[in-house]
Amino acid sequence: MNNTELKRKRRLKRKKSIRKSINGTADRPRMSVFRSNKKIYVQVIDDIAGKTLVSASNLEKENSSLKLNVADAEKIGSLVGERLKEKKIDKVVFDRNGYLYHGVVKAVAEGARKAGIRL
Repeated sequence: MNNTELKRKRRLKRKKSIRKSINGTADRPRMSVFRSNKKIYVQVIDDIAGKTLVSASNLEKENSSLKLNVADAEKIGSLVGERLKEKKIDKVVFDRNGYLYHGVVKAVAEGARKAGIRL
């Protein structure tokens, strides 16, 4: 097993452990962050209904100039926060998806907090 496979396996193990205790409801949905080598995706999910309420990523046309760095991740977080405010949602449960809480993942959370979302 090479190093990349080992890292992915460890992340999925952490993700599984985290998801045992985190659940998104209609009044407090789950904000899930996924990052690849070039892109970052954020979804706000109501697990009970099984629906994505809000999403943002640097894959969207208007965000295509954003890179995968801390400053741009914070912009994605604040964009999600603004979209949540439009839907009158002000509290979410943060799901780091098995990633360590630093760098880009932390920046997404801080961006959402700056937009007025309570995590």
